Amino acid sequence: MVGIGDVERLVGELPGTEETTRYGRRTWAVGGKGYAWERPFSKADLKRYGDETPPAGEILAIVVEDLAEKEAVLAARAGDGFFTIPHFNGYAAVLVELEKVSEPVLREALLDGWLVHAPADLAKAHLDGEATER
Repeated sequence: MVGIGDVERLVGELPGTEETTRYGRRTWAVGGKGYAWERPFSKADLKRYGDETPPAGEILAIVVEDLAEKEAVLAARAGDGFFTIPHFNGYAAVLVELEKVSEPVLREALLDGWLVHAPADLAKAHLDGEATER
């Protein structure tokens, strides 16, 4: 149960993160590549839901390592607000309903997305720093 302000704070903890705009949506990137972005539903997305009610509230997209990881995340985290839509078929990213996800789960998902694109030396330094903090 978080909001976009919490996303801003959590991505601010990930070194090298830059906020940008892509396709008119606020995006957070590392190494010049987006790893998380606001993802409201388009008219086409809503039409695909037909008679079903689409998830409400703020939606965040987060990249994952690959399609196998996407399936694993969706299987493990469906109850935490993680889902996908047809537009994301074949794309290594998941969607998250911010009002359903807890902060610790979102923090982990953002870190995993950040690690997909973070330069190796930056990722190692950050992860080593986290290990010494524990």
